[in-house]
Amino acid sequence: MESKYSTWYHPYKPAKDYDKKVAYFSMEFGIHQALKIYSGGLGFLAGSHMRSGFELKQNMIGIGMLWKYGYYDQARNEDQTLRTDFIEKTYNFLEDTGIEVEVQLHDNPNVKVRAYVLKPEIFGSVPMYLLSTDLEENDYLSRTITNHLYDANEMTRVSQSIVLGIGGAKVVEALGGADTYHLNEGHGLPAFYHLKNQGVKKNQMVFTTHTPEKAGNEERDARHLNRCGFFGKSLSEEELQKEMVNGGMINYTVAALRMAKKANAVSKLHAVVANDMWKDFDKTCKIIPITNAQNQNFWQDKVIKKSWEKKNAKTYTKRKLELKKDLFDEVLNQTEKLFDPNVLTFVWARRFAGYKRADLLLHDLERFYRLINNEKYPVQIIWAGKPYPYDYYAIDIFNHLVNVSKPARNLAVLVGYEMDLSRKMKCGSDVWLNTPRITREASGTSGMTAAMNGSVNVSINDGWIPEFQKNGKNSFVLPELDHNLPVWDQDKMDADNLYDILENEVIPMYYDNPKKWQEIVFKGMDDVIPAFTSARMADQYYKKMFK
Repeated sequence: MESKYSTWYHPYKPAKDYDKKVAYFSMEFGIHQALKIYSGGLGFLAGSHMRSGFELKQNMIGIGMLWKYGYYDQARNEDQTLRTDFIEKTYNFLEDTGIEVEVQLHDNPNVKVRAYVLKPEIFGSVPMYLLSTDLEENDYLSRTITNHLYDANEMTRVSQSIVLGIGGAKVVEALGGADTYHLNEGHGLPAFYHLKNQGVKKNQMVFTTHTPEKAGNEERDARHLNRCGFFGKSLSEEELQKEMVNGGMINYTVAALRMAKKANAVSKLHAVVANDMWKDFDKTCKIIPITNAQNQNFWQDKVIKKSWEKKNAKTYTKRKLELKKDLFDEVLNQTEKLFDPNVLTFVWARRFAGYKRADLLLHDLERFYRLINNEKYPVQIIWAGKPYPYDYYAIDIFNHLVNVSKPARNLAVLVGYEMDLSRKMKCGSDVWLNTPRITREASGTSGMTAAMNGSVNVSINDGWIPEFQKNGKNSFVLPELDHNLPVWDQDKMDADNLYDILENEVIPMYYDNPKKWQEIVFKGMDDVIPAFTSARMADQYYKKMFK
């Protein structure tokens, strides 16, 4: 079946600065609440990029995966602790392009991969081609490859990379090919091998590395990957030796850095960390910084935006109270607790991972209880976030917070942390808490969209924060620690510093000096827009990476 979506198509004539054809590969995209093919920050970032690509009339398409069960649906057990539900998704707004390609997986030479398109007019993104193996022609095992984002089974994970990379590259070829192939993180690495086999030049391949975390820089046995069909053809022992690092392994990040013309890290600090991380490997390309960002039109409340442009504190305050009420309706619905819109409200919300330290506020319970029981300066705290469904350490932290907050009327832990709830929390919070161990957060973007809505960042000086913060003027930043200190010491010192800043600066200012607080709110917006909007980012990718 021929449709305009089975050719390279945009509903606009691409702008002169952005007319190069770019195919952007990502394992996840956060485009809209209803399209549940994302898990967290990487997806939110990719989604904002696709929206800004559309707004700027860029000649770009997205290549992703159509996850049958999404990531997971976050629900509760009967005692309110975390339950992970896997529920089939059906997306009637996607269109079958009729494009079907084959990939070789393990001993199966012809696993079918079909491309469905998310048309630009649906959610205001560049055209996005989402791949599925859930087809009648495939055997049972092959059909399950696109079931779960970040499947826990190693073999399935490898197959997912091959489907995204090689399947995705073949779909792009069916659309007429691209000038530039961009890998957002190493998951789609097989694309580079396949393209190289097809004679695509090095200067057409670019790569973004997103994290210093080991789990985000996958490394697997080279011979095993060769058997799986990872390289698009069977490599000889000699060819394989050239790809290996660390004693017979393929490191996805190193391989991508060797094959790409250019690579970027996602903040200035991350570029320093990343160049240092990979400096001992030869033939890798340079890593430049392009700091992550988020889409202003999608994330910023329109009334908040107007009040900020006019610097009208009165309309701002009125709107902020309404937005707090919206968020507190959700709190009431989920936890049966009545929160007060006039009370200073902290939110900690992002992916639940150990190094992000959701429970840092609980480090010294005596100080914690003093903070939440202070009648002169009342506070409310809300936590939300999705742990990886098999990260039992992170799930345990989540459940611990649930149990601590149950008896307290001013503490709440929410489930269902996806795009809608994320937007509600950014709009309805007064303070956005960001507490990772220093150097571990490559960028972090939730604080950007929080700042766009007048939520004041209280943060560790990591990721994007050093490029934004003016301590006491647009945010509050904890003193920097030596990241080589034992983790226990870092946690203790950071927790003490966090209590100090909240008790002595943040909370008194909110109640005793609202004028000064309002200045910080507006200054945060001034400094986050346009510097941390994805319009700036999408433009930089074309100028620095795709040209």
